[in-house]
Formats: sequence, structure tokens, C-alpha cells
Amino acid sequence: MSVWDDVVGQDAAVAVLRQAVADPRSMTHAWLLTGPPGSGRSVAARAFAAALQCSGTDGEAGGCGRCRQCTTTLAGSHPDLTVAATDQVTIRIDEVRDLIGTASRTPSMGRFRVIVVEDADRMLERTTNVLLKAIEEPPPHTVWVLCAPSPQDVLPTIRSRTRAVALRVPPPEAVAELVVRRDGVEADLALAAARAAQSHVGLARRLARDPEARRRRSAVLSVARRIRGVGDAVLAAGELVEVAKAEATSSTQERDAVERAELLRALGVGDGDTLPPRLRSQVKQLEDDQKRRATRRQRDVLDRSMVDLLSLYRDVLVLQLGADVDLVNGLDPGDLAVVRALAADSTPEQTVRRMDAIGVARERLEGNVAPLLALEAMAIALRPQG
Repeated sequence: MSVWDDVVGQDAAVAVLRQAVADPRSMTHAWLLTGPPGSGRSVAARAFAAALQCSGTDGEAGGCGRCRQCTTTLAGSHPDLTVAATDQVTIRIDEVRDLIGTASRTPSMGRFRVIVVEDADRMLERTTNVLLKAIEEPPPHTVWVLCAPSPQDVLPTIRSRTRAVALRVPPPEAVAELVVRRDGVEADLALAAARAAQSHVGLARRLARDPEARRRRSAVLSVARRIRGVGDAVLAAGELVEVAKAEATSSTQERDAVERAELLRALGVGDGDTLPPRLRSQVKQLEDDQKRRATRRQRDVLDRSMVDLLSLYRDVLVLQLGADVDLVNGLDPGDLAVVRALAADSTPEQTVRRMDAIGVARERLEGNVAPLLALEAMAIALRPQG
């Protein structure tokens, strides 16, 4: 057993991090872990933190996975580990200031105080500038571990002050092995889920365990086959947006209610009571944060839907070109039927144009274009031409 067991398909990155733990000359105070979504950036960051804290068992150190330092770090309960993640659109500047304050403290139990920022790409420039000095001149025994999809997603000033470690997309076979080991799923289902998730570890586990998640994914893929004209495109775009809104609401509604109840209790106000003017700003701040979280969740759901559609047209192109590579979409027999139908009804040139349209829609969403407008334009481009 080792803290690195769940960092799948990342042998080169793990070797660099292991060397830093074992050899002080290879260690530095700030790291930047980059890799595509689902590559395991956060998992690798926690494993690295655990290895740094490891006290070893039976003479072994550097991430034994069994000592108290390792287990509490991996569980997120170690007093010298701080993990900053956001489910909102951006990381706020006051959150970063809190992290800087935490980083200045001496470790209380472990060898290092480790600050992991899972969404470093969601910091605005002014927020990042607040972080610069803390990363450039950290207190002794403080280690910053920033995570982002790519080095270009953080400011050059941050890149120049960190040591970069790049993670790659793990092979689906490695992801499937993890799903079998962690979730007890049958090997064939685990491999199909890993391919459908395009080696996104978290999504592969969800698809393998949750039939409803598989059903929702198949429903998204079927949209491509149902678009025959402009009217169908407009309806399909509206359907995708409404599904994303519903999923965002369902995933945040219970948490929102709990947070509101806890805040009112802390303020000494009963639910349903009239709020005194002096307390309204605190409740308003919570409501604003919750709205930003719902917006982020809706965007993430829509982006995932578009990634699934991209995988569909990728498979269509594979069939049209007769390429000897595995298809992504084999999780449900109906998905393969959609792939074959689209391959028969279009040309490779049309497929590439459709993939380009999906890519443009993703960029527009990232640029804060209204989701419905972005998806309507995309869906219209997916309809049959000529």
C-alpha cells in the first residue's frame, strides 16, 4: 500500500514528486501540477502532501499510506494540510488572503504546512498578485501546491515561481483497473466507463456506479441524431440548458438550505423570521455565493455535455475514415447506434465542421456568453447540410 496507489497512469510525474520527498536537494517550496480534467491533479497533490508528512512504518517513509500522518492527510483532516477548492466561478481575493495567513503558521504536527490550491486557474489576476509574494518568499516548512489544467492557465509570474509537473491523460485500462479496485465494478463495465469518460477518473467511477448517470449521458448523445432542422436545433439547445439547470439545482439545493439554516442559527434568527437590517448583508452574501456556485455547476454540466458530443463525433470520424482505433462510446448499445447512423448520413468534412462548432460553443461559454445563445448556435451547426 502507498499514498501513490490512486495516482494512476502518471509514472513520470510520480517519480519527480517521490524524488523531491526523498532528496531535499530536489525539493522546492512551490509546485504547479498541471493536467487535463480528470487526470488526477488533486489526487496527486494530496498524495504528495501525504508523502511529505509521512512518518513511515517499519522503517519506510515517503508515503507509506499506513501511518497516521499519511491517513489523515489523504482524508483531508491533517491539521497542517489546507485544501482550497471552489465550486464558484472564481476564487475570491479574501479566500487567498486567508490562505496566506494559514501559510505563515508553523506546522503543528507534521514536517510541513502544505497549502493545496485545486483551482488555481480560477483566480483573477488581482487575486493572483496577492499570492505572489507568499509563494516567492514562503515561511520555512511551508509548501504550496497549485493545480491547473495547463501552465498557460496561470499567470507567467506564478509559473516562474513554481516547479511545474505535468500530468497526462491516463490510459483507460489504468482508470478501469482503479474503478474495479475501488468500486468492485465488473471489468468490462469499468473499461467501457473509462473510455466513455475519456479517462476522467471521477467521471469514470460515476458512470460505472450510477445507471442514471449513464442514462443522462446517452440522452445527450441522442440529441445529435434528433436534430434535423433549425426548429429541432432550438428545441435541443433549450433541452440541454434546462437539464443542466435542473442538475445544478438538484446538486446544490440541499447544501444551500443547510448553509442558510446554519447561518440563521449562528445569527440567532429563526427561519421565517424578519431579518433585522444589520443582518441582511450577511444573508445576501451567502445567497450571492450560492448563485455563483449554481452558475459554475451549470457551466460544468453543459461543458461536460459538449465534451460527450465531441466524443460522439470523434467516433463518427473514426468510422468514416476507417481508422483502426478503439471507439469511445460503447457504454450503451444505443450510443453505438447513434454513431453508426451519423457516420452513414454525413461526410468526414461535415463531421469536422460539427466538431469545430462544439469547440466554439465551449469557448463562448467560457467567455460568459448566455448558455442558451451559445448552444442554439452550436445545435444549428449540427443539423444536416444540403
